[in-house]
Amino acid sequence: MNFNIEQIRADFPILQRKIYNRQMVYFDNGASTQKPRQVIDAICKYYESDNCNIHRGVHHLSVVATEAYEETRKLVRDFIHAKSAGEIIFTKGATESLNLVATSFGKKYVGAGDEVITTIMEHHSNFVPWQVMCAERGATLRIAGINDKGELNLAEIEGMMNDKTRIVAIAHVSNVLGTINPVKKIIAMAHRHGIPVLLDGAQGVSHLPVDVQELDCDFYCFSGHKMYAPMGTGVLYGKEKYLEEMPPYQLGGEMIRDVFVDHTTYNDLPYKFEAGTPNVEGVAGLHAAILYLKGLGMARIAHYEDTLVEYATRKLLEIEGIRIYGTSANKASLVSFLIGNIHPYDAGMIIDKMGIAVRTGHHCAMPLMDFMKIPGTVRASFAFYNTTGEIDQLIAAIRKVREMFA
Repeated sequence: MNFNIEQIRADFPILQRKIYNRQMVYFDNGASTQKPRQVIDAICKYYESDNCNIHRGVHHLSVVATEAYEETRKLVRDFIHAKSAGEIIFTKGATESLNLVATSFGKKYVGAGDEVITTIMEHHSNFVPWQVMCAERGATLRIAGINDKGELNLAEIEGMMNDKTRIVAIAHVSNVLGTINPVKKIIAMAHRHGIPVLLDGAQGVSHLPVDVQELDCDFYCFSGHKMYAPMGTGVLYGKEKYLEEMPPYQLGGEMIRDVFVDHTTYNDLPYKFEAGTPNVEGVAGLHAAILYLKGLGMARIAHYEDTLVEYATRKLLEIEGIRIYGTSANKASLVSFLIGNIHPYDAGMIIDKMGIAVRTGHHCAMPLMDFMKIPGTVRASFAFYNTTGEIDQLIAAIRKVREMFA
């Protein structure tokens, strides 16, 4: 299987940019992906021809904008294979989606003495909301560990499950380790105990085919900006049986049915969870991004990115002193590493001067860094527009770092 990599790269204008008089190499896709011309054009088209608030107007522009917005909801439904469009809630990102579930699910289902299970590898967005919610409601947050490869122990997780467990919240793919968690097994395990499961799919949906019905997850969250769409866009998928019972997360326009002086009734799904004016232009860009991904094919994307990770791992291990964190055989498109005893921030600064963008630090996963007893890592995260030639440039930059600190 071959991508037309030159044609793909031509779709992304920013990839032509020079940094410090060098052709930019962008390996910070785990933080945010770049945007193809098709997404940029979709945003411009919206503002140039369709700009209007949605759902509340009977005039032509409002009808056109509303229809386009709802078509994107259907597209997302099909992209992740949800059962209905009513299960697709637009948010401003995975962070808001996760806070929504932690807050609203917590109010409905979690009380004093109850328990929530998560893992040590979680991004802060899927850790802190549960931590705070448990503290507020007198519940206990139970945290599963990992082995030396960065893998979860399924027996440990099942051993935590009991009649007090109200939900399991877990990353589909670790943003630090790249580990693709065995989420289908975890979901089946939890469901045998009658426990719902939330998946943080921020690092999953742009790299892997996702079928929420086949996984049978109860919630799935992701951000648009990590899947080639605009910032400020995101999705929460939830099974109707939970969304119907959960109270609204925010209050205001659109999420109401009727307002009286002494009480308010709420709108149907998904609008009950979509208060206020949404990011309509961002959703137009999300529509274009999903069409772009569908055009390439998620299975083809996953295969190509696997070759990048395998190549980068092999080349890194040829360098003396490299330590890779996350060595599971089942991992997605990133490599986190340290170069000897060089602080990741120092290494990242030098790599940047060579025109290469990598992420350094704790990657919003401080409990994981404490668990591994390191200050952070250098993370190179790949997208389908990256090449092995760019990886060679990174390898040369790392060798330069070693020389400078020798």
